[in-house]
Amino acid sequence: MEITQLKYHKFPLLLLLASSALYLSFAYDLVREDFIKLVTLYVALFFLSWKFFQLEKSNWQLLLGAGILFRLLFLFSLPNLSQDFYRFVWDGELLLEGVNPYLSTPAELLSSGIPLFENAEFLYNGMGTLSAGNHSNYPPLNQLIFAISTFFSGDTILGAVVVMRLIIIAAEMGIFYFGRKLLITLNLPENRIFWYLLNPFIIIELTGNLHFEAVLIFFLIWSLHLLHYGKWLFSAALLAFAVSIKLIPLLFLPLFFRKLGWKKAFGYYLVVAAVNMILFLPFLSTEFLSNYIQTIGLWFQKFEFNASIYYLIRWIGYQVEGYNILVYTGKPLAAATFLAVISLALFRRNKSTTGLITMMLFAMTVYYFLATTVHPWYLAVPVILCIFTKYRFPLVWSLVVILSYAAYSNVSFLEDLWFVGLEYVVVYSVLGYEIYKYNNPRRGNSHSCLSL
Repeated sequence: MEITQLKYHKFPLLLLLASSALYLSFAYDLVREDFIKLVTLYVALFFLSWKFFQLEKSNWQLLLGAGILFRLLFLFSLPNLSQDFYRFVWDGELLLEGVNPYLSTPAELLSSGIPLFENAEFLYNGMGTLSAGNHSNYPPLNQLIFAISTFFSGDTILGAVVVMRLIIIAAEMGIFYFGRKLLITLNLPENRIFWYLLNPFIIIELTGNLHFEAVLIFFLIWSLHLLHYGKWLFSAALLAFAVSIKLIPLLFLPLFFRKLGWKKAFGYYLVVAAVNMILFLPFLSTEFLSNYIQTIGLWFQKFEFNASIYYLIRWIGYQVEGYNILVYTGKPLAAATFLAVISLALFRRNKSTTGLITMMLFAMTVYYFLATTVHPWYLAVPVILCIFTKYRFPLVWSLVVILSYAAYSNVSFLEDLWFVGLEYVVVYSVLGYEIYKYNNPRRGNSHSCLSL
């Protein structure tokens, strides 16, 4: 950058340096129990990122460079807001040893006395009792990433983390490429991609804390780009890859029905199913199926964190029955989600790509509003989807979701429901305002954004 240019970019560069300093502090000098510091850094990064984007929104090269820089700052740090990476390395080590990671829990393997890899006990202690006591629920393509990362790790946990992080950064560059192309194709401002790429939530939760929603989103956006051009066969294969990272894209399948028509939609579903059957094939057994189905079911019947509607139902259950009714509410809430998605598929106009993505956003929103567990990083998919729509509430949600980390500030890991309540009051309020705004004829919106 020439000296004359530096004069015009002086303040943005100061913002860039300040953000870099805060990201370094976040990556190398933060423990999740320090809630005050966590929130302070997080909110400050949101403000700085917003100002930086506002000042340089037409300079996509500088914005992209900043996005890459912020991610690389985390490269040699261990995740400090999540301990899931210990389980990732564990599963990767098992695969390299030729052991099926779906058949036994870490606790069962460690107590069996069977010789394991060198750092098994350290990984077991790091992942925590919840992960150690349950079977792996990570699909095959995710497991492949774990194995590759462990193989090139240099026999160190940090080495595996670095490889995983590089894979995630590469995926996010793919998201930039296909996301920008899709925005241009849909006649939307291409700089919206930086609402995702420079979002501190995305940088911290995906690159920083090693959550593979980044790889899922890469396949999802590439799939939607191809679908827009009618290349449904390759689109289906890529969506299948997204499912093989995390199962959540299965939620979108009913929404493709009206866009494709029943014949192509049926073919689309067959391709998604066939690709995933092939990917799961090396692990298939009766025991695997039993363990995997049981593990997935536990998310609806055993785990609870950062929920909204479910917490209201739970409170009513305590008043009426005197105990936690989670075991009875998980399946009805899952059924309600399914019915809501089917309704969006059948009664909304999903033929345009923008309309389809809008329905995908609302399908996922309904799912998370009814879910018993909403970990912060789950919001990465709504954040990327919203940039192709009129709705911005996922961006607000990505800011206030940091309140859920208050649970880690005490040794007993008890959620502060006042913080959870505040989070959802803000999210529901913004969503309500946006629905009113885009569906109110008096405000110049003669048609509903929900019916695109």
